[in-house]
Amino acid sequence: MQSLIPYICKLQSVFETVEMENIIDLPQIVVVGSQSTGKSSVIEGIVGRDFLPRGTGIVTRRPLLIHLIHTPLDDHQRQGLKFMLDDWATFGHLPNKNFDNFQEVCDEIQRETNKRVGTQSAISDIPIYLKIYSAKVVNLTMIDLPGITKVPVGEQPPDIEKIIHNMIMKYIQKENSIILAVTPANADFANSESLKLARKVDPNGNRTLCVLTKLDLMDDGTDAKEVLMGNVSPVKLGIIGVVGRSQADINADKTVKECLEKEVNFLNKNYPELAEKNGIPFLTTTLSEGG
Repeated sequence: MQSLIPYICKLQSVFETVEMENIIDLPQIVVVGSQSTGKSSVIEGIVGRDFLPRGTGIVTRRPLLIHLIHTPLDDHQRQGLKFMLDDWATFGHLPNKNFDNFQEVCDEIQRETNKRVGTQSAISDIPIYLKIYSAKVVNLTMIDLPGITKVPVGEQPPDIEKIIHNMIMKYIQKENSIILAVTPANADFANSESLKLARKVDPNGNRTLCVLTKLDLMDDGTDAKEVLMGNVSPVKLGIIGVVGRSQADINADKTVKECLEKEVNFLNKNYPELAEKNGIPFLTTTLSEGG
C-alpha cells in the first residue's frame, strides 16, 4: 500500500474538488472509537503534530480524510516555499493555500465544520480533506470519524447513535479498508464498542487492528499484558498498546514529541518484554506496511 499512496491521493483529489463521495474502494485506514478513547492522541502521535480540535462531547463532527505524504527535505515540492525545511498542510476546499502553522490547521478544521453543520453538536457525512507533507511521516491515508455515542446532546437528533453507527459502517465495510479500533486500557476490553462494530463487517478480524490506549491510566496493581498478548480476545492484525497525550499533558503544554518520549519510558519500565511491539512508532510502522 505504501507505494500506492501518491496515486491514491491524486485519485481522491478528484473527488475533493466536487465534494463527491468516493465511488471506488481505495485503501484507507478508518479510525473508530467511542468518545474520549484517545482517538485524537493516536492520530496526532502518528502525524507528530498537534492539529486536531479538542473538547467535550463529539468533537469530530465530519469525517476527516487525512493524507500523510512523506516529503524528503530535498523534494521538489519544497522548492520556493518559505517553509522549505518544515511541515505544511493543504485542504481540499483551499487547494491553493499552504498552512505551516498547525494551530491554523486546527482552526480551519473547526471553521469548515461549523460552516457545514453549525457551531453546536450537529454532524455531517461530507468529508473534510487534509493533506500533510512532512519528512517525518510515512505515507498513509487515515479517516477520522465521529466518536461512537449513545446519548444525544445539544442540537443532535434523538437517533444520533444510529446516524454515527451508519456513518462508521459505510467506511469500515469497504474491503480495502483497515479498521483501527481504538479502545481504552482502563475500560472493559470485552465491551469495546469499536471492536463490536469491526466484527460486524470483519468477523474474522482479517483487516482489524486494535489500538489499546491509556496504558498509563489503568488502576494500580493492574496491567494490560494479557490483552496485549492476545490472550483475552485475539485480534488477527494485532493489539498495539500506546500511552498517548492525555488532557493533563495538553494542559501542561507538553508537545507530541515529549509525550512520545514519555511513552517509550513507560513501556520500557512497565512492559519491558513487550515494549518493542507497542507504542506509536511501532503502530505507524505496522500501518505503513498495510497491517
